[in-house]
Amino acid sequence: MNISAANLALTYDSTQSVLYSDLGYEPLPIIEERNELYFFSSYHHAVLPMEEEIKVGFGRAYLAKNNEFIYIHDEMTASGNCLCMTVARAEELAEADPKNDWRIHLIAPLSDCHYQRQGRQNWVLYEKGAGFA
Repeated sequence: MNISAANLALTYDSTQSVLYSDLGYEPLPIIEERNELYFFSSYHHAVLPMEEEIKVGFGRAYLAKNNEFIYIHDEMTASGNCLCMTVARAEELAEADPKNDWRIHLIAPLSDCHYQRQGRQNWVLYEKGAGFA
């Protein structure tokens, strides 16, 4: 699977800013308008809704904390009864440990979307791509 280093790499440097040291991570620039919809196996927002499941129709989905995978959903190996993690559950985990770089990666054949948590219930799109096909 081709996941660019840019969307998975930590770029935190505590000397960059007082803000970054207070947050514990560097907020990445948002690439789209907050109320836009984007096609990705279903329609996804530039800001992920809390009820959204962290999965794709075909491909892989990840929740990462500081570049370490906390949750992986692979449609090829998932059972039919698989209960997928929601963004709300990811938010619960992130709220318990907020001074970290939390990200959700949704990777499918024709598109990939990458989100970063930037505050309470605010998972923003910071990168999108052409997928792995």
